[in-house]
Amino acid sequence: MMKISRQLVPLTLLAIAAHLSALAAETGIDQQKAVLLEKEKPAGQMVAPEERRVFFGELHLHTTFSLDAWGYGTKLRPDAAYRFGQGEPVKVPAAQIAREHGITDKDYVFAQRSWPLDFMAVTDHSENLGTMVPLENPDSEFAKSELGQKYMANPGSAMMDKVMAMLSGTEPPPELHDAGAMKEAWEITKKAANDYYQPGKFTTFIAYEWSALPKGNNLHRNVIFNADHAPDPFTAYDSTRPEDLWTYLDSVRAQGIDVLAIPHNSNVSNGLMFDWNDSDGKPIDEAYAQRRAMNEPLAEIVQIKGQSETIPELSPNDEFANFEIFDDLLPMPGVRSKPEGSYVRDGLGRGVVIDTRAGSNPFKYGMVGASDIHNSLSVSDEANYAGDQFGLDADTMMPKGKALKKSLGVKNVIEPRPGESKKSYDARRTGALGRGSAGLTGVWAEENTRDSIFSAFKRRETFATSGTRIRLRMFASWDIKPTDIGSYDWLADAYARGTAMGGDLPGSPGGANAPYFIVEALKDPDGANLDRIQIIKLWADGNEYREKIFNVALSDNRSPDRKTGKVAPVGSTVNLKTGNYTNEIGAPYLSVTWQDPEFEADSAAVYYARVLEIPTPRWSTLVAVKNKMPIPDDVPATIQERAWSSPIWFKP
Repeated sequence: MMKISRQLVPLTLLAIAAHLSALAAETGIDQQKAVLLEKEKPAGQMVAPEERRVFFGELHLHTTFSLDAWGYGTKLRPDAAYRFGQGEPVKVPAAQIAREHGITDKDYVFAQRSWPLDFMAVTDHSENLGTMVPLENPDSEFAKSELGQKYMANPGSAMMDKVMAMLSGTEPPPELHDAGAMKEAWEITKKAANDYYQPGKFTTFIAYEWSALPKGNNLHRNVIFNADHAPDPFTAYDSTRPEDLWTYLDSVRAQGIDVLAIPHNSNVSNGLMFDWNDSDGKPIDEAYAQRRAMNEPLAEIVQIKGQSETIPELSPNDEFANFEIFDDLLPMPGVRSKPEGSYVRDGLGRGVVIDTRAGSNPFKYGMVGASDIHNSLSVSDEANYAGDQFGLDADTMMPKGKALKKSLGVKNVIEPRPGESKKSYDARRTGALGRGSAGLTGVWAEENTRDSIFSAFKRRETFATSGTRIRLRMFASWDIKPTDIGSYDWLADAYARGTAMGGDLPGSPGGANAPYFIVEALKDPDGANLDRIQIIKLWADGNEYREKIFNVALSDNRSPDRKTGKVAPVGSTVNLKTGNYTNEIGAPYLSVTWQDPEFEADSAAVYYARVLEIPTPRWSTLVAVKNKMPIPDDVPATIQERAWSSPIWFKP
């Protein structure tokens, strides 16, 4: 029988079939191949909300048009990125991977994703977009110039020149700001997105990354357009103020193009991403809050440079907060980012507080995940990652020799710089090891088209995962009760009488004591079973906020201790000698209908769900085992992959 929580409402297979179309069960279905069997519908056909399907995608990826990616050795352009994303084999020049991964053949290798994405956006840096490409032509003026010769001899020096210019607020060398090269790269980027858009099968978005880095503080946003055309990008050389970026977005909408921005790596923003104040240091007011919420409905909560949910320092009662932490400022290894104001959970809590005093919430974010990989090849599985900025094909592109030792943080592989502190050196040495595998964005949408998926972005019916394909959805309702869930059309009722994740729960009707929250999660068809579902609650308490974590669904018939509320760990089946694990523990599917026992009708609050898998090997363990090297002890050998729902807000 299926292992489910004691808190679960009994769900009939008929009801589950109406909701998910098929349920992966332990009896009669291979767990490792279990999938949601949503019905295919022709693009453009009207679909009721309860028939929305789940789609997985990538919203943050770099190609050779990004100056830093070029410096890492990347040669592939956006067209190759889209071919790889939709599952085609891609020919990768050896030059792209030789520098970092020890491959020395003079030809190429083929790489292919383990499974195809449903949607994708290439987000090259708008700053210096494509300006290194002319160096590929030895007869170009840039290639013949002294600066061009310098960059070809030391590709990393181009990135250093760019970073120094951004930190100092000055213009980079003119060769790095060539308007003609930038225009050509942008046209190629737009054309690739349109050429590979296949409505109903594979959706692409024209996009770029605005890479503001004032004083080394990460304020980056990915800009996503919902159209087959877009104006030239607004860059951090134009302004590093998010408010000015929003003015640009307003001008884009005035041209009839819908657009949004997605903040990323708030974990290294040094407290500025979710500050109490605007860019001028003034307390956030209603106008600012409304403008920010309109332009930024989503936030990236996880990518290879760490997760941005929370850390133990901010959430000391969260036993799972110590997950893939990356908190050094990007251009300054060893210099820690201020945690307050840098994490999405903190931002959600601050947003509720600001709402109570300003009348609007600036940090009303749905959740997305992505990669930020810099070699054009988007992957998210642990087995397809080996540190640094590169995603990998496990069979052909795994690191070797010195590059392998670098990825695993082996000492004495990287030489210290003259005068470099031990803290900075250690941060650089273990930099690749400290990165995690990529995240994913999941959306619930009517069809796999730009309009449908972009609409899901705007209403925040999205969720993020740490790379696993967990299916997750969440609702809240005042009048859908546990006894209703067994009915055939309960999902239609949930949309009609409740609030889907990303939305606002309306005020309490007469006689209702507390809303019901409904959460369902289904395991990755090729991945690990589920450990638990948690609901994280944040609520306003004067000028501060509070948080509490509720374990609402547990596998293996576990229940919280009556005295302490603690839950016994699910256990582990990981074999550190082989890098394998089994699904003998956990559950393929968890579901719960839950009421907040501490609900207060006069207190503003926000709720989101977090789903944890059972422990599995981290990428660093898999690489070490594969290459018969010691498992690194600087990072955990196992992790619990996870998914985060978009929140539901309650305002009295």
